[in-house]
Amino acid sequence: MPVVEREPLLSARGLVKHFGHVQALQGADFTAHRGEVVALIGDNGAGKSTLVNVLSGVIAPDGGEITLDGRPVRFNGPMDAQRQGVETVYQDLSLAPDLDAAANLYLGRELFRGGVLRPFSVLDRPAMRLAAVEAFAELGVSLKDVTVPVAALSGGQRQSVAVARAVAFARSVIFMDEPTAALGVVQRGRVLETVRRVRDRGVCVVLISHNMPEVLSVADRVEVLRLGRRVASFNAADTSIEELVGAMTGSLDDRPAAATDDGDEGGAP
Repeated sequence: MPVVEREPLLSARGLVKHFGHVQALQGADFTAHRGEVVALIGDNGAGKSTLVNVLSGVIAPDGGEITLDGRPVRFNGPMDAQRQGVETVYQDLSLAPDLDAAANLYLGRELFRGGVLRPFSVLDRPAMRLAAVEAFAELGVSLKDVTVPVAALSGGQRQSVAVARAVAFARSVIFMDEPTAALGVVQRGRVLETVRRVRDRGVCVVLISHNMPEVLSVADRVEVLRLGRRVASFNAADTSIEELVGAMTGSLDDRPAAATDDGDEGGAP
């Protein structure tokens, strides 16, 4: 298991978010370190999606503090988060099905030809395709032809394109929302191997998943949300599915949970 730094890469303290009369986050905390896979789990309505949306700049919190690399940050939208090295792979992948893998990799960040063609904003497709091949190869992803529309790719290959796009530009953190949902066994295995490769590059991967065996197979740590708050934090190697489910449902409230490497104690903060 990777060595966990004492200083968190990404940290959230006391995050609060209201949607009308509904309080989605009630002082939520979160901690992620460089070069680790940290799973974020919780029952439906626990606040996982809201927390990820806040930490990736999709929505602004009503209160609380976020730090990145030890400095306070407040993201002014997803593109601001991307500029600071935070990427997100959404469950719907957010790919353009009629574009090829290379075009999707650079979607919104296209490369243009220089020289006399620069004023005409001509796309440098050869450069993007070459970079795409290199990005996929680095992650161990095999695509026979990067010029094929992603609509013609398998579910696992499309997932790999979305992950490669995030990895190509992420410097700090990648959020992955249910990255193996609706995939077969072989495809799930390939995606999880990609997650490990990303972690080994020194990037933090935050995995949002309901699949407990999958979480324990790939995560280094597990943080549990319930009713808009972090209620437990575990080292994955030292916990079990039963303990995770107990934290999610509240049955662990009467006994202490495992301590993590960053010094936090399990149980309600």
